[in-house]
Amino acid sequence: MLLLYFTITCRQQTSIFIRSEIWLNFTKIPTNLAQNMISKICANLLNFIKNILYSPSFVEKHRKDRQDFTRSRKLPFHLLVLYLLNLPRSSYQAELNKFFKILSGTTVAKTIISKVALCKARKKLKYEAFTELNKETIDYFYTNLNPRTWHGFYLKAIDGSTVKLPNSPELRNHFGTWNPRQGAPVPMARISQMFDPLNRITCHAIISPKGIGERELAAQHCQHLASTDLVLLDRGYPAFWLFKLIRSYNAHFCSRISNKKWKIVQQFVASGKKEQVVTLQPPVTSIEDCQNRNLGTDPMSLRLIRVELKSGEIEVLITSLTDCVKFPVDLFADLYHDRWPVEEDYKVIKCRMELENFSGKSELSVYQDFHAQIFTKNVTSMLVAVAQHRVDMASKKTIYDYRVNFTMALSTIRDTLVSLFQRSNSVIEPIVSDILESIATVTEPERPWRKFPRNHKRAQRKYCLSYKPIL
Repeated sequence: MLLLYFTITCRQQTSIFIRSEIWLNFTKIPTNLAQNMISKICANLLNFIKNILYSPSFVEKHRKDRQDFTRSRKLPFHLLVLYLLNLPRSSYQAELNKFFKILSGTTVAKTIISKVALCKARKKLKYEAFTELNKETIDYFYTNLNPRTWHGFYLKAIDGSTVKLPNSPELRNHFGTWNPRQGAPVPMARISQMFDPLNRITCHAIISPKGIGERELAAQHCQHLASTDLVLLDRGYPAFWLFKLIRSYNAHFCSRISNKKWKIVQQFVASGKKEQVVTLQPPVTSIEDCQNRNLGTDPMSLRLIRVELKSGEIEVLITSLTDCVKFPVDLFADLYHDRWPVEEDYKVIKCRMELENFSGKSELSVYQDFHAQIFTKNVTSMLVAVAQHRVDMASKKTIYDYRVNFTMALSTIRDTLVSLFQRSNSVIEPIVSDILESIATVTEPERPWRKFPRNHKRAQRKYCLSYKPIL
């Protein structure tokens, strides 16, 4: 039954295969039984995470020193991890008081742990605890929940951005600074993620010094590729060595490519053809990169595809999928558009989750906050995907397709996950059912024809650690 859920999601884009025979069988299951099955799937996922979190080997692996987290404290290892997963954004003491109020179920929030004790405890926790939790959860997701694919491929969109950091000497020295036109230099980090746009999951995320380029971070993402992956890249990424690196993992790629910088692309555009298989020779600038990464420099047979936008602009895609029969040219406009959710995901991370509202000024706290947010977002995405199935079933006959409001889902998950991981396995399932029902009630209609131009001059919100809000 675990194979049913993600395969049966209705109203997917035409480029995604739906196993109609499974869908038909599932629709014959009574609604209550189907919802109970889905709730059980989610409860199993949360129990899986809980077992890792409480595992003695996990604690031992991710503490700074062998003596850390050995005494009986009010803020043990697992509670510290849960506190950071709960997206703390207001004043430290207010967040701590609210956190322990949730755990104890009291009416009035009391001071159980001081913010000084929190700071001391955080220094004992490796940020890799969150990256391992994320990796194990993602592996469970892809192994047990049969996620959506595109023609048998898992889509992996790679994209990067930058984030402002709290102004401290430690962060300036480690991450580097950005020099604005006005004002003093600002600490800045570069972030990058390999994102599954069909399932809205961040498969691998990096926060690094600003001086490390997006292509270099993309190379780090490639270490997590498999032969079943299809990488989607924006036009800032194309490089011969990066294409070689992706293919060295037997993965495939589809990337937008500039039609002004590459001579072979200029010739293709001038020819007026819709598609063409070309031989890409290694440029001098890429030979050294290939040699440093133990990659071959032999020419690559790739495929160029012309996409004419409604604005009249010509968009050129380059892909390693050279089989024109199995992958006809008409598929690729929608395929490249499928990478857009990674752009929207940065909006969620920066605006909804307030990534730049870091809870500390140290290098360790920045890494902890970043990877804790990625994990919380991924768990929320998995629950939203389940709730989305309920929405799809309920709106089959409506004019518009409806999508779960992810912001409200985050609001529902916050504080709730804390109590879930403190409950016994027997009581998690009914709570999960209530969560899914709550998430599924707040939806928004999808209007694919609506377009809004980007506002590049919009002032970014600033966060001051000295004046944290009380809520």
